[in-house]
Amino acid sequence: MRRLNKITVVGASLAGLRAVQTLRQEGFEGEVTLVGAETHVPYNRPPLSKSMLRGDEDITLPGAEDLGDQWLRGRKAVHLDARARTVTLDDGAELGHDGLVIASGARPRRLDGVRTLRTIDDALALRAELDSGHEHVLVIGGGFIGGEVASTARQLGRKVTLIDSAPYPMHAGLGEEAARWLASHHERNGVELITNVRVTAVDGDRVRLGDGRTVAADLVVGGMGVIPNTEWLDGSGLAVDDGVLCEPTLFATDSADIVAAGDVARWPHAHFGGEIVRIEHWSNANEQGAVAARNLLAGAENAQPFADVPNFATHVHGARIQTAGLPHLADAASIATGSPEEDRFAVAFTRDGVLVGAVAVNSPKDLIKLKRAITARERL
Repeated sequence: MRRLNKITVVGASLAGLRAVQTLRQEGFEGEVTLVGAETHVPYNRPPLSKSMLRGDEDITLPGAEDLGDQWLRGRKAVHLDARARTVTLDDGAELGHDGLVIASGARPRRLDGVRTLRTIDDALALRAELDSGHEHVLVIGGGFIGGEVASTARQLGRKVTLIDSAPYPMHAGLGEEAARWLASHHERNGVELITNVRVTAVDGDRVRLGDGRTVAADLVVGGMGVIPNTEWLDGSGLAVDDGVLCEPTLFATDSADIVAAGDVARWPHAHFGGEIVRIEHWSNANEQGAVAARNLLAGAENAQPFADVPNFATHVHGARIQTAGLPHLADAASIATGSPEEDRFAVAFTRDGVLVGAVAVNSPKDLIKLKRAITARERL
Protein backbone atom coordinates (compact mmCIF):
# COMPACT_ATOMS: atom_id res chain seq x y z
CA MET A 1 0.00 0.00 0.00
CA ARG A 2 1.25 3.50 -0.89
CA ARG A 3 2.11 5.88 1.88
CA LEU A 4 -0.83 8.29 1.79
CA ASN A 5 -1.95 10.38 4.73
CA LYS A 6 -4.83 12.51 3.49
CA ILE A 7 -7.37 11.57 0.80
CA THR A 8 -10.20 13.77 -0.47
CA VAL A 9 -13.20 12.29 -2.25
CA VAL A 10 -15.26 14.78 -4.27
CA GLY A 11 -18.79 13.52 -4.80
CA ALA A 12 -21.00 11.86 -2.18
CA SER A 13 -23.17 9.67 -4.34
CA LEU A 14 -22.66 5.94 -4.91
CA ALA A 15 -19.15 6.00 -6.42
CA GLY A 16 -17.85 8.37 -3.75
CA LEU A 17 -19.44 6.40 -0.93
CA ARG A 18 -17.98 3.14 -2.23
CA ALA A 19 -14.56 4.78 -2.51
CA VAL A 20 -14.67 5.89 1.15
CA GLN A 21 -15.86 2.49 2.31
CA THR A 22 -13.16 0.71 0.31
CA LEU A 23 -10.38 2.94 1.63
CA ARG A 24 -11.29 1.92 5.17
CA GLN A 25 -11.81 -1.75 4.27
CA GLU A 26 -8.34 -1.81 2.71
CA GLY A 27 -6.81 -0.57 5.95
CA PHE A 28 -6.19 3.09 5.15
CA GLU A 29 -5.85 4.84 8.52
CA GLY A 30 -5.19 8.37 7.34
CA GLU A 31 -7.61 11.27 6.98
CA VAL A 32 -10.51 10.88 4.52
CA THR A 33 -12.74 13.84 3.61
CA LEU A 34 -15.88 13.33 1.53
CA VAL A 35 -17.28 16.44 -0.15
CA GLY A 36 -20.95 16.30 -1.17
CA ALA A 37 -23.09 19.02 -2.76
CA GLU A 38 -26.31 17.61 -1.32
CA THR A 39 -27.31 17.74 2.34
CA HIS A 40 -28.96 14.31 2.28
CA VAL A 41 -27.17 11.16 3.36
CA PRO A 42 -25.92 9.38 0.18
CA TYR A 43 -28.84 7.47 -1.30
CA ASN A 44 -29.81 5.05 -4.04
CA ARG A 45 -30.85 6.84 -7.24
CA PRO A 46 -32.61 4.09 -9.27
CA PRO A 47 -35.81 4.16 -7.15
CA LEU A 48 -36.25 7.91 -7.74
CA SER A 49 -37.99 7.37 -11.08
CA LYS A 50 -39.99 4.36 -9.93
CA SER A 51 -41.03 3.50 -6.38
CA MET A 52 -40.32 6.93 -4.89
CA LEU A 53 -42.76 8.60 -7.29
CA ARG A 54 -45.36 6.17 -5.94
CA GLY A 55 -44.66 7.13 -2.33
CA ASP A 56 -42.01 4.63 -1.22
CA GLU A 57 -39.07 6.54 0.27
CA ASP A 58 -36.75 3.59 0.98
CA ILE A 59 -33.68 4.72 -0.93
CA THR A 60 -31.00 3.98 1.66
CA LEU A 61 -27.49 2.86 0.75
CA PRO A 62 -25.95 0.50 3.31
CA GLY A 63 -23.18 2.16 5.26
CA ALA A 64 -24.09 5.72 4.28
CA GLU A 65 -25.16 6.52 7.82
CA ASP A 66 -21.66 5.67 9.12
CA LEU A 67 -19.79 8.49 7.35
CA GLY A 68 -19.56 10.62 10.48
CA ASP A 69 -17.41 13.74 10.64
CA GLN A 70 -15.44 12.87 7.51
CA TRP A 71 -18.39 13.97 5.37
CA LEU A 72 -18.79 17.65 4.40
CA ARG A 73 -22.43 17.89 3.33
CA GLY A 74 -23.90 20.71 1.32
CA ARG A 75 -20.47 21.77 0.03
CA LYS A 76 -19.32 21.95 -3.58
CA ALA A 77 -15.85 21.72 -5.01
CA VAL A 78 -15.26 24.71 -7.29
CA HIS A 79 -11.59 24.35 -8.23
CA LEU A 80 -8.75 21.85 -8.24
CA ASP A 81 -5.09 22.78 -8.31
CA ALA A 82 -3.53 19.46 -9.25
CA ARG A 83 0.02 20.70 -8.84
CA ALA A 84 -0.58 22.16 -5.35
CA ARG A 85 -2.88 19.23 -4.46
CA THR A 86 -5.68 21.42 -3.16
CA VAL A 87 -9.44 21.44 -3.68
CA THR A 88 -11.23 24.76 -3.16
CA LEU A 89 -14.82 24.66 -1.90
CA ASP A 90 -17.69 27.05 -2.59
CA ASP A 91 -17.17 28.79 0.77
CA GLY A 92 -13.53 29.49 -0.03
CA ALA A 93 -12.10 26.74 2.16
CA GLU A 94 -9.13 24.79 0.79
CA LEU A 95 -8.63 21.08 1.33
CA GLY A 96 -5.12 19.73 0.92
CA HIS A 97 -4.57 16.10 -0.05
CA ASP A 98 -2.00 13.63 -1.24
CA GLY A 99 -4.64 11.49 -2.93
CA LEU A 100 -7.87 12.52 -4.67
CA VAL A 101 -10.92 10.57 -5.88
CA ILE A 102 -13.06 12.47 -8.39
CA ALA A 103 -16.63 11.18 -8.24
CA SER A 104 -18.49 14.39 -8.97
CA GLY A 105 -21.09 12.67 -11.14
CA ALA A 106 -23.29 14.33 -13.72
CA ARG A 107 -26.33 16.56 -14.01
CA PRO A 108 -29.35 16.43 -16.32
CA ARG A 109 -29.51 18.34 -19.57
CA ARG A 110 -32.11 21.06 -19.07
CA LEU A 111 -34.71 22.89 -21.10
CA ASP A 112 -36.71 25.84 -19.80
CA GLY A 113 -40.11 24.76 -18.49
CA VAL A 114 -39.09 21.11 -18.10
CA ARG A 115 -38.74 19.21 -14.81
CA THR A 116 -35.71 16.94 -14.49
CA LEU A 117 -35.08 13.99 -12.20
CA ARG A 118 -31.67 13.38 -10.69
CA THR A 119 -31.87 14.03 -6.94
CA ILE A 120 -34.15 13.19 -4.06
CA ASP A 121 -35.40 16.79 -4.08
CA ASP A 122 -36.24 16.44 -7.79
CA ALA A 123 -38.18 13.26 -7.05
CA LEU A 124 -40.12 14.81 -4.18
CA ALA A 125 -41.02 17.83 -6.30
CA LEU A 126 -42.13 15.63 -9.21
CA ARG A 127 -44.17 13.44 -6.90
CA ALA A 128 -45.92 16.50 -5.52
CA GLU A 129 -46.73 17.58 -9.08
CA LEU A 130 -48.12 14.14 -9.91
CA ASP A 131 -50.17 14.15 -6.70
CA SER A 132 -51.58 17.60 -7.46
CA GLY A 133 -53.87 16.26 -10.15
CA HIS A 134 -52.02 16.77 -13.43
CA GLU A 135 -53.75 14.46 -15.89
CA HIS A 136 -51.42 14.61 -18.90
CA VAL A 137 -47.68 14.02 -18.45
CA LEU A 138 -45.33 14.59 -21.37
CA VAL A 139 -41.89 12.98 -21.15
CA ILE A 140 -39.02 14.20 -23.35
CA GLY A 141 -36.50 11.43 -24.00
CA GLY A 142 -37.14 7.71 -24.02
CA GLY A 143 -33.97 6.57 -22.23
CA PHE A 144 -34.09 4.63 -19.00
CA ILE A 145 -35.09 7.65 -16.87
CA GLY A 146 -37.73 8.84 -19.36
CA GLY A 147 -39.06 5.33 -19.85
CA GLU A 148 -39.33 4.69 -16.12
CA VAL A 149 -41.10 8.01 -15.50
CA ALA A 150 -43.53 7.25 -18.32
CA SER A 151 -44.17 3.80 -16.87
CA THR A 152 -44.70 5.12 -13.34
CA ALA A 153 -47.03 7.88 -14.54
CA ARG A 154 -49.15 5.29 -16.36
CA GLN A 155 -49.28 3.20 -13.17
CA LEU A 156 -50.61 6.29 -11.42
CA GLY A 157 -53.36 6.56 -14.03
CA ARG A 158 -52.00 9.56 -15.91
CA LYS A 159 -52.20 10.08 -19.65
CA VAL A 160 -48.63 9.96 -20.98
CA THR A 161 -46.97 11.21 -24.16
CA LEU A 162 -43.35 10.20 -24.76
CA ILE A 163 -41.26 12.13 -27.30
CA ASP A 164 -37.93 10.78 -28.54
CA SER A 165 -35.60 12.04 -31.25
CA ALA A 166 -34.65 8.50 -32.35
CA PRO A 167 -36.81 6.14 -34.43
CA TYR A 168 -37.51 4.10 -31.26
CA PRO A 169 -36.87 4.75 -27.54
CA MET A 170 -33.43 3.57 -26.41
CA HIS A 171 -32.53 2.79 -30.01
CA ALA A 172 -28.80 3.45 -29.57
CA GLY A 173 -28.48 1.32 -26.44
CA LEU A 174 -30.80 -1.58 -27.26
CA GLY A 175 -30.41 -1.96 -31.00
CA GLU A 176 -33.15 -2.16 -33.62
CA GLU A 177 -35.00 -5.31 -32.54
CA ALA A 178 -35.30 -4.61 -28.80
CA ALA A 179 -35.96 -0.88 -29.30
CA ARG A 180 -38.77 -1.63 -31.75
CA TRP A 181 -40.24 -4.03 -29.19
CA LEU A 182 -39.96 -1.35 -26.49
CA ALA A 183 -41.84 1.16 -28.65
CA SER A 184 -44.66 -1.34 -29.09
CA HIS A 185 -44.58 -2.15 -25.36
CA HIS A 186 -45.02 1.53 -24.49
CA GLU A 187 -47.95 1.86 -26.88
CA ARG A 188 -49.62 -1.33 -25.66
CA ASN A 189 -49.49 0.15 -22.17
CA GLY A 190 -51.24 3.35 -23.19
CA VAL A 191 -48.31 5.66 -23.92
CA GLU A 192 -48.67 7.97 -26.91
CA LEU A 193 -45.31 7.75 -28.69
CA ILE A 194 -43.90 10.52 -30.89
CA THR A 195 -40.51 9.68 -32.43
CA ASN A 196 -37.95 11.00 -34.90
CA VAL A 197 -38.46 14.57 -33.75
CA ARG A 198 -36.85 16.90 -31.21
CA VAL A 199 -38.45 19.27 -28.74
CA THR A 200 -37.37 22.84 -29.46
CA ALA A 201 -39.14 24.77 -26.69
CA VAL A 202 -41.76 24.60 -23.96
CA ASP A 203 -44.19 27.53 -23.77
CA GLY A 204 -46.43 27.10 -20.77
CA ASP A 205 -48.57 24.05 -21.45
CA ARG A 206 -47.47 23.77 -25.10
CA VAL A 207 -44.46 21.76 -26.22
CA ARG A 208 -43.03 22.82 -29.58
CA LEU A 209 -41.48 20.20 -31.87
CA GLY A 210 -38.85 20.58 -34.54
CA ASP A 211 -41.31 19.74 -37.32
CA GLY A 212 -43.60 22.64 -36.39
CA ARG A 213 -46.15 20.71 -34.38
CA THR A 214 -47.16 21.57 -30.82
CA VAL A 215 -48.35 19.16 -28.13
CA ALA A 216 -50.33 20.13 -25.03
CA ALA A 217 -49.42 18.76 -21.58
CA ASP A 218 -50.07 19.59 -17.92
CA LEU A 219 -46.61 18.51 -16.76
CA VAL A 220 -43.40 18.15 -18.78
CA VAL A 221 -40.55 15.94 -17.56
CA GLY A 222 -37.19 15.65 -19.26
CA GLY A 223 -34.97 12.60 -19.59
CA MET A 224 -32.59 14.11 -22.13
CA GLY A 225 -29.34 12.66 -20.87
CA VAL A 226 -26.69 14.08 -18.55
CA ILE A 227 -23.59 16.26 -18.60
CA PRO A 228 -20.56 15.22 -16.47
CA ASN A 229 -19.75 17.67 -13.68
CA THR A 230 -16.27 18.77 -14.71
CA GLU A 231 -16.50 22.59 -14.75
CA TRP A 232 -14.77 22.75 -11.38
CA LEU A 233 -11.75 21.16 -13.04
CA ASP A 234 -11.23 24.02 -15.51
CA GLY A 235 -7.64 25.21 -15.17
CA SER A 236 -6.73 22.27 -12.95
CA GLY A 237 -4.24 20.76 -15.38
CA LEU A 238 -6.31 17.59 -15.83
CA ALA A 239 -7.40 16.43 -19.27
CA VAL A 240 -11.19 16.75 -19.56
CA ASP A 241 -13.34 15.81 -22.54
CA ASP A 242 -16.91 14.68 -21.83
CA GLY A 243 -15.63 13.54 -18.46
CA VAL A 244 -12.27 13.15 -16.75
CA LEU A 245 -9.93 11.35 -19.15
CA CYS A 246 -8.33 8.41 -17.41
CA GLU A 247 -5.92 5.56 -17.93
CA PRO A 248 -7.34 2.01 -17.99
CA THR A 249 -6.59 1.91 -14.25
CA LEU A 250 -8.84 4.97 -13.61
CA PHE A 251 -5.90 7.23 -12.78
CA ALA A 252 -6.47 10.61 -14.36
CA THR A 253 -4.27 10.98 -17.45
CA ASP A 254 -0.69 11.97 -16.50
CA SER A 255 -1.49 11.87 -12.78
CA ALA A 256 -0.14 9.55 -10.10
CA ASP A 257 -2.35 10.72 -7.24
CA ILE A 258 -5.79 11.36 -8.78
CA VAL A 259 -8.37 8.74 -9.79
CA ALA A 260 -11.92 9.12 -11.10
CA ALA A 261 -15.00 6.92 -10.83
CA GLY A 262 -18.67 6.81 -11.80
CA ASP A 263 -20.53 9.00 -14.26
CA VAL A 264 -17.66 11.48 -14.53
CA ALA A 265 -14.92 9.01 -15.52
CA ARG A 266 -14.02 8.36 -19.17
CA TRP A 267 -11.46 5.68 -19.84
CA PRO A 268 -10.22 3.15 -22.44
CA HIS A 269 -11.99 -0.14 -21.72
CA ALA A 270 -9.37 -2.87 -21.99
CA HIS A 271 -11.94 -5.62 -22.63
CA PHE A 272 -13.23 -3.84 -25.72
CA GLY A 273 -9.97 -3.00 -27.43
CA GLY A 274 -9.39 0.27 -25.61
CA GLU A 275 -12.72 1.77 -26.67
CA ILE A 276 -13.11 5.09 -24.84
CA VAL A 277 -16.25 4.91 -22.72
CA ARG A 278 -18.12 6.82 -20.04
CA ILE A 279 -20.81 4.70 -18.37
CA GLU A 280 -23.62 6.20 -16.36
CA HIS A 281 -25.24 3.18 -14.73
CA TRP A 282 -25.52 2.08 -11.08
CA SER A 283 -23.36 -1.04 -11.28
CA ASN A 284 -20.53 0.87 -12.92
CA ALA A 285 -20.46 3.52 -10.19
CA ASN A 286 -20.68 0.84 -7.51
CA GLU A 287 -17.75 -1.16 -8.87
CA GLN A 288 -15.59 1.73 -10.08
CA GLY A 289 -15.70 3.55 -6.76
CA ALA A 290 -14.16 0.52 -5.07
CA VAL A 291 -11.57 -0.19 -7.79
CA ALA A 292 -10.49 3.47 -8.01
CA ALA A 293 -9.90 3.56 -4.26
CA ARG A 294 -7.89 0.33 -4.26
CA ASN A 295 -5.79 1.51 -7.20
CA LEU A 296 -5.11 4.86 -5.51
CA LEU A 297 -3.75 3.00 -2.49
CA ALA A 298 -1.72 0.59 -4.63
CA GLY A 299 -0.18 3.36 -6.74
CA ALA A 300 -0.20 3.79 -10.50
CA GLU A 301 2.62 1.29 -11.03
CA ASN A 302 0.70 -1.52 -9.26
CA ALA A 303 -2.86 -0.58 -10.26
CA GLN A 304 -5.16 -2.97 -12.12
CA PRO A 305 -7.17 -1.98 -15.21
CA PHE A 306 -10.90 -1.59 -14.71
CA ALA A 307 -12.27 -3.94 -17.35
CA ASP A 308 -15.57 -5.18 -15.88
CA VAL A 309 -18.23 -5.92 -18.48
CA PRO A 310 -20.86 -3.20 -17.94
CA ASN A 311 -24.49 -4.04 -17.32
CA PHE A 312 -27.70 -2.27 -16.41
CA ALA A 313 -31.37 -3.06 -15.89
CA THR A 314 -34.63 -1.16 -16.03
CA HIS A 315 -38.30 -1.98 -15.49
CA VAL A 316 -40.86 -0.50 -17.87
CA HIS A 317 -44.59 -1.33 -17.62
CA GLY A 318 -43.76 -4.50 -15.72
CA ALA A 319 -41.12 -5.75 -18.17
CA ARG A 320 -37.50 -6.27 -17.15
CA ILE A 321 -34.98 -5.01 -19.70
CA GLN A 322 -31.28 -5.76 -19.17
CA THR A 323 -28.11 -5.11 -21.12
CA ALA A 324 -24.54 -6.31 -20.86
CA GLY A 325 -21.39 -5.24 -22.64
CA LEU A 326 -21.40 -2.49 -25.26
CA PRO A 327 -24.04 -3.32 -27.89
CA HIS A 328 -23.33 -0.11 -29.81
CA LEU A 329 -19.94 -1.50 -30.86
CA ALA A 330 -21.52 -4.36 -32.80
CA ASP A 331 -21.58 -4.79 -36.56
CA ALA A 332 -24.22 -7.55 -36.35
CA ALA A 333 -27.08 -8.60 -34.08
CA SER A 334 -29.31 -11.66 -33.87
CA ILE A 335 -32.06 -13.07 -31.68
CA ALA A 336 -30.37 -15.59 -29.35
CA THR A 337 -33.43 -16.91 -27.50
CA GLY A 338 -37.19 -16.37 -27.44
CA SER A 339 -39.00 -13.87 -29.64
CA PRO A 340 -40.28 -10.30 -29.38
CA GLU A 341 -43.81 -11.55 -30.09
CA GLU A 342 -43.66 -13.55 -26.85
CA ASP A 343 -42.35 -10.55 -24.85
CA ARG A 344 -39.42 -12.71 -23.80
CA PHE A 345 -36.21 -12.75 -25.79
CA ALA A 346 -32.49 -12.02 -25.85
CA VAL A 347 -30.37 -10.39 -28.54
CA ALA A 348 -26.68 -11.12 -29.08
CA PHE A 349 -24.43 -8.39 -30.53
CA THR A 350 -21.17 -9.26 -32.26
CA ARG A 351 -18.24 -7.43 -33.82
CA ASP A 352 -16.17 -9.47 -36.27
CA GLY A 353 -18.01 -12.51 -34.92
CA VAL A 354 -17.04 -11.90 -31.27
CA LEU A 355 -19.73 -11.18 -28.68
CA VAL A 356 -19.55 -7.58 -27.47
CA GLY A 357 -23.05 -6.99 -26.10
CA ALA A 358 -26.41 -8.45 -25.15
CA VAL A 359 -29.94 -7.25 -24.48
CA ALA A 360 -32.54 -9.35 -22.68
CA VAL A 361 -36.24 -8.72 -22.19
CA ASN A 362 -37.83 -10.74 -19.39
CA SER A 363 -34.94 -13.22 -19.77
CA PRO A 364 -32.55 -12.74 -16.83
CA LYS A 365 -30.99 -16.21 -17.09
CA ASP A 366 -30.22 -15.69 -20.75
CA LEU A 367 -28.60 -12.35 -19.96
CA ILE A 368 -26.34 -14.02 -17.38
CA LYS A 369 -25.22 -16.61 -19.94
CA LEU A 370 -24.56 -13.99 -22.58
CA LYS A 371 -22.63 -11.79 -20.17
CA ARG A 372 -20.38 -14.73 -19.32
CA ALA A 373 -19.84 -15.28 -23.04
CA ILE A 374 -18.96 -11.60 -23.53
CA THR A 375 -16.47 -11.82 -20.66
CA ALA A 376 -14.92 -14.92 -22.30
CA ARG A 377 -14.83 -13.19 -25.70
CA GLU A 378 -16.72 -16.07 -27.26
CA ARG A 379 -17.54 -16.17 -30.93
CA LEU A 380 -21.10 -16.63 -32.12
